[in-house]
Amino acid sequence: MDDRGVISVNLAIALRAAGVTWQPAPGDHFVIPDRDLDDQTFVLSDMIVQVYELPRTTVIGFNGTTEWALDDIERDEAIWLPREDQLRDLLGDGFERLERNSDGYTVIVRDLPEATGRSAEDAYGNALLLLRARAGNA
Repeated sequence: MDDRGVISVNLAIALRAAGVTWQPAPGDHFVIPDRDLDDQTFVLSDMIVQVYELPRTTVIGFNGTTEWALDDIERDEAIWLPREDQLRDLLGDGFERLERNSDGYTVIVRDLPEATGRSAEDAYGNALLLLRARAGNA
């Protein structure tokens, strides 16, 4: 099970292909594929905050920017990994409930088949795929 609190990358790619769009905002998680960063999850933030262990204390440092070789990327180069709350919001008023079961989770959305996933986020993502498929076939 994914412990990041976001959906799997493959499911995120499928959602993007199904037309789910991303308006980047602070707190959003994303990955950058095909740049040797596939295993690294990034979080959008207005400010970088780091914890520093000093010999006699621990401090929290606030940094406006970091020095890094990758300065800018196009939004479409990044894959958004929506959180559970974002996925639930995208399901809209048809969302009824999330259930835990022996294999993971099941999401119930009115007028759709049950959607399952190993994590709650993946179950929500699979439900959103079903919703998008129904909208595309309507």
